[in-house]
Amino acid sequence: MSETISATNKTLTLTPLGGLGEVGMNLMVLETEGTMIVVDCGVLFPDADMPGVDLVFPDLTYLIENRERVAAVFLTHGHEDHIGALPFLLREIDVPVYGTPMTLALVRKRLEEFNMEQLARLNTVRVGESASAGPFSVEYIRVTHSIIDAAALAITTPLGVVIHTGDFKIDPTPVDGETTNWERLKELGDQGVLALLSDSTNAETPGHTKSETEVGKSLRKLFAEIPGRILVATFSSNIHRVQQVIDAAHQAGKKAAVVGRSMEQNAHTTREMGFLKYPEGAVVPITDLADDPRTEAVIVTTGSQGEPMSALSRMALGEHRNVSIQKGDTVMLSSRVIPGNELSIGRVINMLHRHGADVIHARVSEIHVSGHAAREEQQKMLEWTRPRYFMPVHGELRHLINHRKLAQELGIPPERIFVMEDGDQLRISADKAEKLDPVTAGRTFVDGNQIHDAGTMILRDRQNLSEGGILVVVIGLDLHSGKLLLGPELLNRGFLKGGEDGGENAPLLDELRQVAVAALNSLDRDARSDPEVVRVRVRNRMRKHIERTMRQRPIVMPMILEM
Repeated sequence: MSETISATNKTLTLTPLGGLGEVGMNLMVLETEGTMIVVDCGVLFPDADMPGVDLVFPDLTYLIENRERVAAVFLTHGHEDHIGALPFLLREIDVPVYGTPMTLALVRKRLEEFNMEQLARLNTVRVGESASAGPFSVEYIRVTHSIIDAAALAITTPLGVVIHTGDFKIDPTPVDGETTNWERLKELGDQGVLALLSDSTNAETPGHTKSETEVGKSLRKLFAEIPGRILVATFSSNIHRVQQVIDAAHQAGKKAAVVGRSMEQNAHTTREMGFLKYPEGAVVPITDLADDPRTEAVIVTTGSQGEPMSALSRMALGEHRNVSIQKGDTVMLSSRVIPGNELSIGRVINMLHRHGADVIHARVSEIHVSGHAAREEQQKMLEWTRPRYFMPVHGELRHLINHRKLAQELGIPPERIFVMEDGDQLRISADKAEKLDPVTAGRTFVDGNQIHDAGTMILRDRQNLSEGGILVVVIGLDLHSGKLLLGPELLNRGFLKGGEDGGENAPLLDELRQVAVAALNSLDRDARSDPEVVRVRVRNRMRKHIERTMRQRPIVMPMILEM
């Protein structure tokens, strides 16, 4: 490993505020000569243990307290777990943001949601180019990932070069032909790399991650064999996957359509930028396709993670305006399962089966590959760069520790490998590196337009109850026949006067009972055998009715008694 670093009495401090100890919420701070730069600023999507939470992002206290020293934000790529928290940071600190063209296109869409697109100072850096902020110079180096325009960062500091890989894999045959620039990474290794911060997501996965083009081969084979309508759910940011779906559809003589707000936006943006390419007429509006499983068409949609408001979930519930799942449809889930989403994905798959659809997913067919490096690729990154110090990043603790083991096997001394967690600090000087006491770090929760730290969530719940009250809907069902055996009974607290009997509001309660019955009747018998499907349908229909007719927002809690 290289021993060459600058002879200096200066120090460099690395402080992860997110992404070390979890998959997502990535944010790394580098500081030298009194100046800080930020690498990535992402969110974490909530799991079942975070009811009422829409997004999670890092506690920004450390940066806010040092706002005068923060010089810039540098982004590795455009995934939400790397850019999603930017609006919250830029509300507090006015700093320039640097990223590749595709990354900044996604950032602009994100900022538009917060009416901040005119305020942010966005600066385009193409791969192979560099940008400076104070004593830092940051070079963008091409890497392959599951999103267009991803880059590793070679950050030149007064002590030497720090390489931050961002998310990467080493795909020898990417869809766009833009391979990882290993020659530049090796050249930097020959010159001497002070520290490597490398993606650990697949540190437990042996071998080499398959090429994205392998998915294209599988799609072309399946599309040629499957008659009628095919729906493919994938991440809207994976434009290479969308490209391959469209190409495979065109080759099979099927029209393609894209559905879902983020999917439509990203497809439009990337086609304008020249990333997504297809002949005229290959992709048509969804309204041009008959809602019939015999239609020779491919629909690319959002919802691969079972998100309740996604296009695929609404199709499965029968609530999508243009597409209803029917017998004869084939649905493909072309994505990995994000930890915490297993139940929601399983629920959507069950609903799709109830409608008679055939469902194909990554566990039973090669229609997805990871965007992250497996151990052989992680080994190559270490061998190319030969860093003096190594910090595994982007992963749960088990991923970081497995990555540390790999580095030790390659000869990096244990005392030069640092497994860190959010808030830990690593200070590097000319002759050593050492951990410092941690700084303030943690999670911040977003619920709609409200932001809370972990200690205020219960106050949020109490406030919602005090303002809107609660309406409990009790329904007893025979899960075998789907027959309504009890109710709907309404238990009302803080919502309408009159308690259970209703008093002067008895007619309104009767009306709400009818809404619940209508919601139940809108489901077929098979769907009524799934308590969670019934809960979602009744809750959604009643909340919409109450908000539309009464301008109130109580907490609606359906309770399904299995009888």
